[in-house]
Amino acid sequence: MEIINKYFTDIPKDQADLLAKLLPLYEEWNSKINVISRKDMDQFYCNHVLHSLSIARIASFTENDTVLDIGTGGGFPGIPLAILFPKTQFTLVDSILKKTKVVVGVMEALGLENVTVVNDRFENIQTPYSYILSRAVAPALKLVTMTKQAMTADTKHIFIKGGDLGEEKRELLAKYKSLRWNEVELKDHFDEEFFETKKLVTLSNTLSK
Repeated sequence: MEIINKYFTDIPKDQADLLAKLLPLYEEWNSKINVISRKDMDQFYCNHVLHSLSIARIASFTENDTVLDIGTGGGFPGIPLAILFPKTQFTLVDSILKKTKVVVGVMEALGLENVTVVNDRFENIQTPYSYILSRAVAPALKLVTMTKQAMTADTKHIFIKGGDLGEEKRELLAKYKSLRWNEVELKDHFDEEFFETKKLVTLSNTLSK
């Protein structure tokens, strides 16, 4: 938790307590169902929790927002963000049943009432959302194309990605010319080596009012 406190100094105590409970919960679940590699468990708060919370550097969700986390895996970035924004409704989707089982277990243990977990392919989601998030799930073009049923003109995508995104950006904007691509280098926000090549990509519709 030290690394979380380093960058998020004003988290209320009840939310900080929930974040502190994440490691023992995931250690317990990981011993039954492997959803996080052993190497990553050694850097759990940096590689998973802070990585997820990096979205809060560019977005502040409100009680009127609805957030869809596609390909959530073990619950990232959705679970940490749901703790940080308790008034915002989050839907976490993954097609792999054992992963959503872990997410449900963590959600219930923490008493998170603003989280819904769905075991399905994210392209089947038809409810519109304010934000659609993903962490290293697939190329941006595929993610946008497969979430069209969950989009309105005002929906924003936020992707946590890494490496050179030049070709990915070109492919997306060639097909979706009304989208605006904004890229943030996480190394500008966090000192740790893990974030050296990590980025946040926000996609918004230039035609929305």
